Amino acid sequence: MSDETSSTELNRRNVLKTTGAIGAAGLGLSFGTGSVAAVEPGDASEWTAEHASKIERTDATTAPVIDDGAEPISDDYWIWDTWPLRHRDGSIAKIDGWQIVFSLTASKDLVPGDRHNEATIRYFYSRNGHSWREGGTAFENPLGHHQWAGSAMYDESEDQIYHFYTATSPEPEFRQRLALAKGASLETGPRGVELTGTQEHTIIGAADGELYQTLEQSREQGIVYAFRDPWYFQHPETGEDLLVFEGNTPTGSDSPSDPRSYNGNVGVMRATNDSLTEWELLPPNLEAIEVNQQLERPHYVFNDGKWYLFVLSHEFTFAPGLQGPDALYGFVSDSLYGDYEPLNGSGLVVANPESAPFQAYSWLAMPHGNDVLVESFENFRGLDDTSRGEISLDEVGHLPPEEQKDLFGGTLAPSLKVQLRGSETRIVNELKDGHFVPSGN
Repeated sequence: MSDETSSTELNRRNVLKTTGAIGAAGLGLSFGTGSVAAVEPGDASEWTAEHASKIERTDATTAPVIDDGAEPISDDYWIWDTWPLRHRDGSIAKIDGWQIVFSLTASKDLVPGDRHNEATIRYFYSRNGHSWREGGTAFENPLGHHQWAGSAMYDESEDQIYHFYTATSPEPEFRQRLALAKGASLETGPRGVELTGTQEHTIIGAADGELYQTLEQSREQGIVYAFRDPWYFQHPETGEDLLVFEGNTPTGSDSPSDPRSYNGNVGVMRATNDSLTEWELLPPNLEAIEVNQQLERPHYVFNDGKWYLFVLSHEFTFAPGLQGPDALYGFVSDSLYGDYEPLNGSGLVVANPESAPFQAYSWLAMPHGNDVLVESFENFRGLDDTSRGEISLDEVGHLPPEEQKDLFGGTLAPSLKVQLRGSETRIVNELKDGHFVPSGN
């Protein structure tokens, strides 16, 4: 172990030991959430190489091939990562008969690969949860050169939206910080929905270099960097306001060939005031060191007293010697810092089919009775990473612009109903494109 690695891991252990031993109250932390007992952080569970070695597509975990392209919900913009407006308890909101979703968008004048550097959050609304109409931009004067994924919570008592998002600097740096926009309200009518009101934007989280790797620490690894995707939820027992997000654990690795450069984690933050403008970093509750570098868009579904934690990842972010498809992965525990068990033994929940390995991405699991409804966007159709003669993902960027656009879906994909049975899951049905089922009042 190098001196740098030893120092990094010692600092991290000290934070874990201190926070876990004396608790939040001992650190002088106050909570404005009315919680009866503060959660005490613990050690992170591990997604291990042994778990990942069991990843295998089955009938229960393989999505159907998307035969026909979905009808675009926008003529002018590419659509990808999408999330619904939810109530504070996590249920999907339906307000005066309308549902609202937010999406990362970029002009269709751009080739698909350039969209990430121009991402803007826009909103869409629907009466039936699948026929979406375009509203407009979610923010005025947001933080960052562009914005990446997050989550949105509507507080009915305050009649305002708390919108968590990733404020990102321009390419090629892509420095990421967690941000909050608050102050928007909803104006509904028989013909649609409008976001109104002046929003205030606040940076609420940045990588600290001890629990969560900074951009500078990650540069020599030569893969990708993550401190993004804040997902709000209220602790179902203590009432605390919490976020999970995608991060990386500092390991001191400096080479893309070193398995320890594959260091994804699920980060945790906790609000320390009622207005949700001040937050503290807590230790991660799941790590994938030497397994996967990227655990994107972490989010929870609470079912039958269990905590179902879902993430998504690419095949290229698995550590050397391991293989896994672009897919939704999941874990189950009995608490925030519990012992997380990979669903289906490996973690695999929804995989693209082998014949269309990049047809969809950015899956989001939403509560649907005793099961979940999984939404995603249409990514690159008609691509193959095998040697059977089709165009590979690596080759797309070398095609003429119009051909790149023809291959990219850039809209919401068919939703999938996934059955939850303890630590086992099964895809049981395919629904309409971009189908969100409300679960709130």
